[in-house]
Amino acid sequence: MSAVVGTALVMELAQMGSLNAVSQTGGNCFWKNWITNGAPPSADTIGRVFSLMEVNSLRPVLKHTYMRLKRNKVLHPAFHDNLFAVIIDGHESSASYLRCCPDCLQRQMKTASGSVIQYYHRQVTAVLLCKDTVLLLDLEMQRPGEDEVAVAIRLLERLFCDYPRAFDVVIADGLYARAPFFKKVVEHGKHVIAVLKDDRRDLIKDVMGILSQEQPVVVKDGTTTRQCWDVEELTSWPQFSEKVRVVRSVETKKRKRQKTGKEEELVSDWLWVTTLPKTLLGTEAFVVIAHKRWDIENKAFNELVTYWHADHVYAHTRTAIKAFWLTTMLAYNLFHAFINLNLKPVIRALYTKSFIASAVAAELCKLKKRRSAKKPP
Repeated sequence: MSAVVGTALVMELAQMGSLNAVSQTGGNCFWKNWITNGAPPSADTIGRVFSLMEVNSLRPVLKHTYMRLKRNKVLHPAFHDNLFAVIIDGHESSASYLRCCPDCLQRQMKTASGSVIQYYHRQVTAVLLCKDTVLLLDLEMQRPGEDEVAVAIRLLERLFCDYPRAFDVVIADGLYARAPFFKKVVEHGKHVIAVLKDDRRDLIKDVMGILSQEQPVVVKDGTTTRQCWDVEELTSWPQFSEKVRVVRSVETKKRKRQKTGKEEELVSDWLWVTTLPKTLLGTEAFVVIAHKRWDIENKAFNELVTYWHADHVYAHTRTAIKAFWLTTMLAYNLFHAFINLNLKPVIRALYTKSFIASAVAAELCKLKKRRSAKKPP
């Protein structure tokens, strides 16, 4: 068991993206000697073990990594001295028209040859927003016939149990601006921020009427100019039954087109609903942290898929997909902890993460060879 999990973890750390890559390397290669004294497990063996694995056995390792980093005072909040935020969002990890399993979600897709069924897997992921990085905490797979918000609530229940003091605020997309989600967060003494998109909400209608009578606060941030409105003590959301705060930011960005060289203005209108009072987070700081929701896309999902091959289906079962994702999350956290704690900023700026990953693998290979050379014949 340890050899199988160790092989998968090393594969993830080296960003190999293939179970066969471990066994297809040379006989004197680092991967065989580092994992076991004999040959590493085959690709079929790894896939079979991960399909039968107790996934909850991987979560304590992720928690242990967080606890060590927290104890060593490595983790710092991204936007406030005393407030940590966790970002919740959904991610579609795989899709196919041919391969499926009993736990696959289904949807009808229109193609040139007619309507066909597409099978896919989707999960909701939680990441801790830290200064200059994110820490991957946990995920929950969506089941057939289940709503994504229900998956997020199930994930939150485990987060409140495993990481009760890790975060103070939950940040989510407009899909999560629902009363059950807000109630679940508030029940555990946390605050929540969500994008407000639905034009049919009475809350939006009341807010827009109030905002039309108030002058905005103008904030300049580089080439971006923000006009911000901030209204508290709103009671226009009867399903939630508590007072909320709504923040609006109309943002104007100046950009020069590379092709024509002309400068143009891009205008975007943002609206958020939150339980955070102004006394804890002012308007300007609130807008900055609300935009940090995109860190789960830019710093987590995009990097995991592009460089860590997280969307690759190593074994097509829900248990295996979840187990490989958790292993990838652990490798991601360990790798970023290493480069942030052991490499100076000048070195991090000089080399790409892919180069550093290759260098780490090479150094481990040299270390194993040196140890083998010291052993008596």
